[in-house]
Amino acid sequence: MLTLYLLVGAFAGVLAGLLGVGGGVVIVPALALSFGWQALPGEHLMQLAVGTSLATIVTTSLSSIHAHHRRGAVLWPVVARMTPGILLGAALGALLADSISSDELRLVFGVFLLVIAAHMLFGRPPQAHRELPGGGGLLAAGGVIGGFSALVGIGGGSLTVPFLAWCNTQMKNAVATSAACGLPIALAGSLGFVLAGLDEIDLPAWSTGYLYWPGFIGIAVASALCAPLGAKLAHSLPTATLKRVFAALLLVVGARMLLG
Repeated sequence: MLTLYLLVGAFAGVLAGLLGVGGGVVIVPALALSFGWQALPGEHLMQLAVGTSLATIVTTSLSSIHAHHRRGAVLWPVVARMTPGILLGAALGALLADSISSDELRLVFGVFLLVIAAHMLFGRPPQAHRELPGGGGLLAAGGVIGGFSALVGIGGGSLTVPFLAWCNTQMKNAVATSAACGLPIALAGSLGFVLAGLDEIDLPAWSTGYLYWPGFIGIAVASALCAPLGAKLAHSLPTATLKRVFAALLLVVGARMLLG
């Protein structure tokens, strides 16, 4: 399984840099599949996948942020205003994920991805006068993004990138800023999943709460090494191509999760 974790981590790292996502859209279903092959406890399978995914996004985000920051693409004032809401929302999202079943969490994940993909493909272009909201609006947006992202184990790019693009932010800046917002989501969310799972007695060996260490180590190492490659591609591909790649990925993974 270590080879699988390394391959998933490499792909997720490229996605993190390229699309501003933490790679959770790939990591969560890949972990759920591998956990099933290993016959890990099915009752908490999705919680383990989500919690482990969020933990790997911490390392992926750090590598991706560094690569984008070197190109001056991260909108740090936006990140600062969204972060308090992100932290609170992510903690609440982790608690909610602990209160529902693994199958329910899988369905939530699948529907969520399909909705975001449809918006990216068919949503109307933003109005020319639309701009980013003020501090209160960014705080609220951060809370919503952090909550949903922690619930389904992603770095927030599936929401942050469309939100910033809807506010007429350049796509390359949206991707870079989303990568930076993924760090507080992953930190608060993974900590929440660790704490929420500490009282469960039927989790597999090498777990701390809903964090499975073998999966975390393999994916984290490979994703951190490959994130700079994705960031380099993000600054060389056209905006329309980025959007199509992003939406196609979400459609495929969302449909796969709904089909079980």
